Amino acid sequence: MIGNWSGTVRRALRSPSAPVTYGLIALCCLVFVIGPASGLNPAYGSGDELFAARRAYFRRWGVVPAELFAGSARATLTPATALFVHGSWVHLLGNMLFLYVFGAMTEDRMGRVRFILFYSGCGYLALLGYAAAHAASSQSLVGASGAISAVLGAFLYLFPRARVTSLLPFLFFLPLRFPAWVVLPFWAALQWVAVGQATQGPGVAYLAHVVGFGLGFACAWARFRPATRVRAAPAPAPEGENQP
Repeated sequence: MIGNWSGTVRRALRSPSAPVTYGLIALCCLVFVIGPASGLNPAYGSGDELFAARRAYFRRWGVVPAELFAGSARATLTPATALFVHGSWVHLLGNMLFLYVFGAMTEDRMGRVRFILFYSGCGYLALLGYAAAHAASSQSLVGASGAISAVLGAFLYLFPRARVTSLLPFLFFLPLRFPAWVVLPFWAALQWVAVGQATQGPGVAYLAHVVGFGLGFACAWARFRPATRVRAAPAPAPEGENQP
């Protein structure tokens, strides 16, 4: 499923300013451009030298599960730093598109401070969850997918009726508009199916998507669910009197 989300984009553009969302996008883009994965920084060389620099860079700033659970103090910070590192242009642009479309409205609803705490906290836990499930792996994990998946989960709870335009391959990529409560659970289900087919080698960390999505929905539900009102029972009337 590929989305262009035209209706949701228009709503995001009409929403109030979302400085945290736009700041996160700018920071991720800046980190990528100056890093070795973009291929634009001559300081990292080219060819085999560039390839070696990328691997070292990902191992330094990304999550390596085997190191994370070995007790290294530095490694405990990597689920936070990995949120700002991406492996390729496609990886970066795909994540930033999702964040741009769904982040602005979610930030507007949550508030700036709460949104940045939500984004970073859920992102950290999503990567930690993936690492725990692959504790012996020495593969590095980078990207904001876990945090952005949390944004999608929160968006589903906060704006379930928002219209999302999607292109479905099995319908010849015809653009169809569906409410978020149809599209986003379907996306999450695809990630869950992919978890069972994924290997421990390099690839997409689908489990981080699933964990992030669930955390995001749960956090939005816990914070923004309608308050339960308990009506106080009337005091019993004194003996011999009737209540009105």
